Amino acid sequence: MFPAASLLTILLLALSIAGSPFEVGNSPITLPIARRLNTSGGTINLLQHDQARAAALKDHSISTHDRRAGSIPATNDAIGYTVAVGVGSPATTYTLIVDTGSSNTWVGATTPYKMTSTSVNTGQPVMVDYGSGAFLGTEYTDTVTLGSGLTITHQSIGVASTSTGFTGVDGILGIGPVDLTVNTLINSPATTIPTVTDNLYGQGAISQNVVAIFFEPPTSPKVINGELTFGGTDATKYTGSIAYTPITPYGSASGFWGINESITYGTTTILSTTSGIVDTSTTLILIASNAFSTYQSATGATLERTTGLLRITSTQYSALKNLNFNVGSNTYALTPNGQIWPRALNTYIGGTTGFIYLVVNSIGFPSGQGLDFINGYTFLERFYSVFDVTNTRIGFAKTSYTDAITN
Repeated sequence: MFPAASLLTILLLALSIAGSPFEVGNSPITLPIARRLNTSGGTINLLQHDQARAAALKDHSISTHDRRAGSIPATNDAIGYTVAVGVGSPATTYTLIVDTGSSNTWVGATTPYKMTSTSVNTGQPVMVDYGSGAFLGTEYTDTVTLGSGLTITHQSIGVASTSTGFTGVDGILGIGPVDLTVNTLINSPATTIPTVTDNLYGQGAISQNVVAIFFEPPTSPKVINGELTFGGTDATKYTGSIAYTPITPYGSASGFWGINESITYGTTTILSTTSGIVDTSTTLILIASNAFSTYQSATGATLERTTGLLRITSTQYSALKNLNFNVGSNTYALTPNGQIWPRALNTYIGGTTGFIYLVVNSIGFPSGQGLDFINGYTFLERFYSVFDVTNTRIGFAKTSYTDAITN
């Protein structure tokens, strides 16, 4: 889902979500999530994808249906994480993108929605424009199944009649803040739609209104390397303790899973304390354009036209310093290896085998816009993350992969 170029056909490199969901403790339910690459029909333009999404997130205050689907050119989602979700009874299984930056759950982009005895058409037209793509359809309520036996009744589901930017997947599992559903029901724009997480909690399926996410840095393009936990955390997936920070009240970031942080490269300040978001559907780590210039200068990297990414030499990589994300009183250090794209996957992004590309890039606009950074999943692959709805906070912890050298 994103601008420029023609739509690419997504090759799902992990079509089946292997392994059965399992309970962690009494309440939390954990599902495996799979990494997927859009590689068929052309190489992936990570920067183009992510900057278009960033622009849409920044301008989220504009009514979704007033912006009109297609007003921003769409290409398919470049890279993302998907989960298998059942809808209906008996359930049809759909492959949905896990998205912390939106809150509607919908299906029908590829696999058609199949009505069953639990399907109820509310008659409400629904639309979400992601900047990277869009869908327009009808709201239904239906039974949603997460794993074996965990069901949500009367969950709002968008059923797409048209969609752009989602070839090869069926839709989105939106786990962002519920207020992001405002303006998505065209005839009832002020109405909020309870999210999957809200209904799991409200119906007593989980004891905490919390979602936790674990990603393992990939070593191959075809991999199931993540876990999505509803209702709590999985202590086997992180080390030490989880440190929490409140959702920021500032700027566009306040409507999302937004936080305040500063960023330093070694001891050099890249970005003073400001607001931004944590987002599973953004691949790179995006920072304000002025901060990006400082980072490029500090690393000595060269901007490569082909990929749009910064490239460094082996000598520069050896001299690379930690990139520190300072959140409250805690610092989350992205090691030199954590700052580079997995070299085994260079060709998938149009890069050259053996080159070293950095995963930090420009958000596309200067600081002071209310959204000065996005910590995408290249950040989240190094740190366990917890999205706590009840306490309006986000938590981070180190994992056994925080200091991995697999890239």
